[in-house]
Amino acid sequence: MIDTNKSAFDEFKKIHALYDLDQDKWQEKFNEEGEKIIKIVKEWENKLCKQSEKAGYSNYTGSLAEKFQSEVKKEFPLIDRVGLIIKKFTIKKISL
Repeated sequence: MIDTNKSAFDEFKKIHALYDLDQDKWQEKFNEEGEKIIKIVKEWENKLCKQSEKAGYSNYTGSLAEKFQSEVKKEFPLIDRVGLIIKKFTIKKISL
């Protein structure tokens, strides 16, 4: 998966590192690049799980998908934050 889409994963790895340092600044770019990566991961997860379902191992496909996702999260621990929209919260001062 990574070898086939090396340029996309390399770009996301850079943005992922920058996002880890300053989330407010890099959130929008992280979401853009992360969206591409999530599509790739889902596509490969579907390929993997569909093959095992066809082979008669449908009982194990749920745990296989979880294992696949955990391997992705080892490489990109913040991938679950792709698509987040963060609004800054402010409190107005009340004058008495």
